[in-house]
Amino acid sequence: MKKTLHALILAASAVLMGNAVAQSKEVVIAYQDMVVPWRYAQDAQNLEQKTGYKISFRKLASGADVIRALASGSVQIGEAGSAPIASGLSQGLDIELFWILDNINDAEALVVRNGSGVKTLADLKDKRIAVPFVSTSHFHTLLALENARVDTRSVKILNMRPPEIAAAWERGDIDATFIWDPVLAKVKKSGQVLITSGDIARQTGKATFDGIVVNKAFARQNDVFLTELVKTLAATDEDYRRNKAAWTADSPKVKAVAKWSGAEAAEVPASLALYEFPTLEQQASAQWLGGGAAKSLAATAAFLKSQGSIQTVLPDYSTGVNATWVRKAAAR
Repeated sequence: MKKTLHALILAASAVLMGNAVAQSKEVVIAYQDMVVPWRYAQDAQNLEQKTGYKISFRKLASGADVIRALASGSVQIGEAGSAPIASGLSQGLDIELFWILDNINDAEALVVRNGSGVKTLADLKDKRIAVPFVSTSHFHTLLALENARVDTRSVKILNMRPPEIAAAWERGDIDATFIWDPVLAKVKKSGQVLITSGDIARQTGKATFDGIVVNKAFARQNDVFLTELVKTLAATDEDYRRNKAAWTADSPKVKAVAKWSGAEAAEVPASLALYEFPTLEQQASAQWLGGGAAKSLAATAAFLKSQGSIQTVLPDYSTGVNATWVRKAAAR
């Protein structure tokens, strides 16, 4: 009887240990509607096949939503722009940036409605601009107005998520929006680009980017998984850089990007071309995870604080940037 009981205890322990291992090999990744090559890898389930992890992808409407989900613990990894990342770090969230998803460049733009009479930033006085608050486009909206010496209080800046912006534009409720694809492609059909994030970065030296962040506790326990994630991201970006001509509207890769982002397949190639996707070497360099990203986050946080969006600016944002997995992926 004792042997039987002992065997049952051992068996139960083995089951519990097995469940613990299984549970540790599950991850929820939050993503947004950005049009990036990584969407193809999501669709092909490349990462699941390499790691054996059960991966759940959760689509959220804004970077601010992603940061809230990370704070609540409902996701472990998430995509967000540099503004919401800076906001999250400034509020003490235990996360770190480990991959630059894209240099936004001209992939975010301020578009004004045809017939609005807006020709310059100064013409935006009393106009209604919709942006997702605490986003990269929000940061660049405020920065563009400030740089053009336009009083932000004279402009009606409305907080809307991308789907809400698309609906408001269709109804004629807004005069302008600073947004990214797929909504950007839609509003361009009946509007004109006034300025892009690339233009603002060149004028002010304050670039914006989209990145992938991870909960630090999860990162410590899942080192190999993160290395494989980075390798998958790098391989997909490299395939796009080397074979852009093959990423056509009728290709499986572009169809996958359209499926996950909500964009029209016909618009995806042009949308991808607006971004810059740093290589593994560039990721680890001083331009990005080796120092530049931390400086960009600090500048973004300082601006957000000046606008009352956050209360605190950290003395050093490099504590929220980690190039470990980029270096490991590059070494293999």
